Amino acid sequence: MASSAALAASVLSDRISALQESQTIAMAKKARELIAQGIDVINLSFGEPDFQTPEYIKDAAKQALDEGYTKYTPVPGYVDLRQAIADKLKRENHLDYECENIVVSTGAKQALANTVLSLVNPGEEVIVFAPYWVSYEEMVRLAEGVSVTLMGALENDFKVTAAQLEAAITPRTKLIMYSSPCNPTGSVFSREELAEIAAVVARHPQVHIIADEIYEYINFVGEHVSIAQFDEIKDRVITVNGFSKGYAMTGWRVGYLAAHKQIASACEKMQSQITSGTCSIAQRAALAALKGGRSSADEMVEAYRRRRDLVLELVADIEGLITPKPSGAFYIFPDVSGFFGKTAPDGSVIENATDLAMFLLNDAHVAAVSGEAFGAPSCVRFSTAAADEKLREAFLRIKDSLKRLV
Repeated sequence: MASSAALAASVLSDRISALQESQTIAMAKKARELIAQGIDVINLSFGEPDFQTPEYIKDAAKQALDEGYTKYTPVPGYVDLRQAIADKLKRENHLDYECENIVVSTGAKQALANTVLSLVNPGEEVIVFAPYWVSYEEMVRLAEGVSVTLMGALENDFKVTAAQLEAAITPRTKLIMYSSPCNPTGSVFSREELAEIAAVVARHPQVHIIADEIYEYINFVGEHVSIAQFDEIKDRVITVNGFSKGYAMTGWRVGYLAAHKQIASACEKMQSQITSGTCSIAQRAALAALKGGRSSADEMVEAYRRRRDLVLELVADIEGLITPKPSGAFYIFPDVSGFFGKTAPDGSVIENATDLAMFLLNDAHVAAVSGEAFGAPSCVRFSTAAADEKLREAFLRIKDSLKRLV
């Protein structure tokens, strides 16, 4: 009789077998396992604000319960929330959308997946700007598309150029995916850079863009530019955003997309067959977040800016880490290739960024994520969304551990 392991393998679809586990979640899991053993691990692996959701948003959720918001919701979201999102996009992003262009989803990740599955046919190419968020390539794989990775140069703050994009587009290119501010690098595309990219896309009418703007509010350079502002390509841009980062609402799971009606309707159809509408209470909380303005978000951003500057100061004292200055988000993404080939105290050799991340977890008890997960195998991502004293302690540990590599 076949073993249970063999049986399990035989019943799984090729689709799920090909899918990779999120390495950010996997590293966080390993860190929790060590913590459960009583080890003092500083977890800098997860992309989650360490702030609590603002009280006025929590209060709105409680009020929603009292008012009876406990029933199924419309698939694309409550009308008043969609209108508030449209108003926000007009006010802050200079984008004109109606409710019919907005689809509220269970987190920005679902909005991204809905879009990829609604647009990409098997064999069509998706250009992914790298370093990229870990799930982009897996979403393309799930849609049976072909990922074409474009790597931004470290000297250009890891940002892909319009010339690179032009050279990569083929007749089979259907979609481009990027984030700004970027997870994992913290890079932010300028208006001029996006204008050049928009000009390239305008010359290729079959190409669409997913602009992941989930870190929009965590921006240290001032202006945030949405590529959908460029009229010649607006109808081919899907802008994705949400409430998890700017409003510290990760557990609420509310995201949204704004797109041409045809694309929004397709994403609504996709969502209707997978999850239907997003949680009623979470939607009422999201509405309150938008109505409450940006003051709480701006306070958090100042803390993130201070932490970024603190970490850059600490990293500057660690020989071998090459770290561009992030313009947004809450990560640093140093090149660590200078440690490849070195030997750890236990005799193991650091062959790559994954080895280094595991060494730091086991030796320094600091959890980070290998850049291999983000398409940048020479780098490691550290979250700076932690208290100042935790960050100081973490990078002192990292400095001491890296000194032991010979």
